[in-house]
Amino acid sequence: MYPIVLAIHNVVRWVVLIAGAIAVFRAVMGVVNRGAWSGSDRLVGMLYTSSIDLQFLLGLILYLFLSPITHSALQGFGAATGNPNLRFFALVHPFYMIVAVVFAHLGNSLSRKAGSDAARFQRALIWYGLSFVLILLGMPWMRPLLPGF
Repeated sequence: MYPIVLAIHNVVRWVVLIAGAIAVFRAVMGVVNRGAWSGSDRLVGMLYTSSIDLQFLLGLILYLFLSPITHSALQGFGAATGNPNLRFFALVHPFYMIVAVVFAHLGNSLSRKAGSDAARFQRALIWYGLSFVLILLGMPWMRPLLPGF
């Protein structure tokens, strides 16, 4: 079960990255061009937050139940912090991703509640941008880019 969920988690990261890049790009263009907030801007934000939620759920299943890496780290947490690979998967990666999920949801919620189109784009840019940067920083780039490759 572990290899299957890990492979799905690996593939979904690309959906998150693409959706996040599109959400940030649309927010930048909205701020720069002083555009009108549209239903497609809201839809892109929802796609980003939905994909990051799915990714978080898969990651949580891996972290708590399936991953031999985190299982090993949680058995001896003090020793795990001395091992860079274990520390990354037990502490750094989950922390960055949890904060990224919160920021993505803030971007979605606060942009919807803003009073003007300019404020919507600014809030989306700030929160989606911060979320996207955290995802890039916390992603395990040492893993294969696609399962099996």
